[in-house]
Amino acid sequence: MGAVVPFVLWFNTLAGLAYFIAGLGLWQGRRWAWPLSFALFAATLLVFAAFGLHVARGGAFEMRTVFAMALRGAVWGWIAWVARQAFSRR
Repeated sequence: MGAVVPFVLWFNTLAGLAYFIAGLGLWQGRRWAWPLSFALFAATLLVFAAFGLHVARGGAFEMRTVFAMALRGAVWGWIAWVARQAFSRR
């Protein structure tokens, strides 16, 4: 597995369930889904910032974690933005 950062691993594991719930809510057109999408985006950014602090303090890490967290942040930012636009038109 390489240099695992435990709090990132736990976040990604628990967020997986929230990703599923948000996706299901978006698919069904539920109004609560866009705030959940935004919360996932914000939480991802917070964990990414904490990960950056971990790296800055000399903690071991894998470069693929940097790419994965950046991708997750970008994807959930886009999903939240699109969902907000869709629900604001209703």
